[in-house]
Amino acid sequence: MLAALFLMAGTGCSVTTSDPSYVPPPPRPPMEQLANAPLADAKQFSSGGDVLSFITADRTVACSLTSARGEHLNLPYEQNSYSNAANNKLPIVPVAHCELAAYPAPKAADIKDDCAGTHLGYLGGTALLAPDSARYGECRSGVTTMEATYGPKGNKAGPLTQLPVLADGQNLERNGLRCSAYNGGVACGNVSAGVGFFVSTERYELIPGPDKSTAPPQAGASKTP
Repeated sequence: MLAALFLMAGTGCSVTTSDPSYVPPPPRPPMEQLANAPLADAKQFSSGGDVLSFITADRTVACSLTSARGEHLNLPYEQNSYSNAANNKLPIVPVAHCELAAYPAPKAADIKDDCAGTHLGYLGGTALLAPDSARYGECRSGVTTMEATYGPKGNKAGPLTQLPVLADGQNLERNGLRCSAYNGGVACGNVSAGVGFFVSTERYELIPGPDKSTAPPQAGASKTP
């Protein structure tokens, strides 16, 4: 017994005990996380064509900081019509797009498409951020690519398995938009506009930004009728 005590003293070992009264601080709000988390080296996540793509360490969310022409997204792991010559007339807009392997259903207030008048087939599992707006869900008839790969019946094969992992707490930025893996999911946002979203397998949150209908009065404007 004495020998063990002398050994601990000689090697400088210490014994730590957990504090049962300690309560860890809550996670930062999404926009605060995006504004303050350190930026990762974008080169590690480049998939060519000025696109940054990543997957979370638990393989529940995959995202790309990319571009859109109308509804056509430049996604390196899915077939798309982004490069079709017929779409060249459409403006190029920076976007962030995420897909989930498992996901909550969209809330009624967040359904923004009537799916060609059918009002059927608006499903969760995707989130899209543009510079001034964020939405959750889309009209589709099948599963997301993430769901087909890492969902309950996923095949664990395909291009998504080759995406680099964005470690928890890291941040990526492209063309003014940021995405961060944290709090069991991913937050993406335009920090300067205050617009963004958070998605995880259990919940999602849309952050619409300040109310544009209540614009502040212009400087120097007359206050008299």
